[in-house]
Amino acid sequence: MPGSCPPSPEPQHQLLAKNKHHSSTIYVHQPRAGEERQEVGQVPGLQSHSVWPLHTMHITHLNRECLLHLFSFLDKDSRKNLARTCLQLQDVFQDPALWPLLHFRSLIELKKDNFFLSPALRSLSICWYSSRVQVCSIEDWLKSAFQRSICSRHESLVNDFLLQVCDRCPNLATVTLSGCGHVTDDCLARLLCCCPRLRALRLENCARVTNRTLAAVAAHGLALQTLHVDFCRNVSAAGLCRLRAACPRLALHAEHSATMIPDQPPRGPSAPGTALRKLLPL
Repeated sequence: MPGSCPPSPEPQHQLLAKNKHHSSTIYVHQPRAGEERQEVGQVPGLQSHSVWPLHTMHITHLNRECLLHLFSFLDKDSRKNLARTCLQLQDVFQDPALWPLLHFRSLIELKKDNFFLSPALRSLSICWYSSRVQVCSIEDWLKSAFQRSICSRHESLVNDFLLQVCDRCPNLATVTLSGCGHVTDDCLARLLCCCPRLRALRLENCARVTNRTLAAVAAHGLALQTLHVDFCRNVSAAGLCRLRAACPRLALHAEHSATMIPDQPPRGPSAPGTALRKLLPL
């Protein structure tokens, strides 16, 4: 409108905010050689201020070290999405230096391709906190058909994943498996053999872990310093005593494990029905 004051120029931080959706563009304020500040805000009654001109550069112009540092702030999905944009960023995504640790909050995450296994992996954590954990912890012969169908969808996920870890990640130092009801003694024994530098192993609420895992720790866990078998109901007090005698320097934690009721095999094909018939009047 005639006589009205023109709008004041937007500060640079607002310009940056408006362009933040350009994920491959970086805005820098560093002046170039021979470049002078520009005067803005030349409006009557307003104080003027000077800023450096705004320059842009593509993310691929950064060196390898800067790209790795940038990727380190992103979660697994964001890293994968950024890696899909070009071959250079895909190569950064597959750099072992980017993957010293991995953490999974559900078993479904193990099926994704948004991570990279390499000898650089030092820490692995799979913590599954879900109502399905209780279903997986039920003894197999007591499960209903519906419960079996639930477990069949992810029954082998952890074991298959750990086998890949055994082949690709020999330098693991810490492993945490919480709520992984289907992980087996055989799989853990192989993990101990293939990862001789393993110092800490946490097995919490792993229903299929038995005294065989404790024996494997005594035989192959030469570097192991800490072992947690909390709430592992098939670990017995006798097994814990044998492990303490074989590895006196091992920090062993087994909260409630030896006091829980272990799995009991069925007495016969008609055991549940027989028990029910005993409760019914003739």
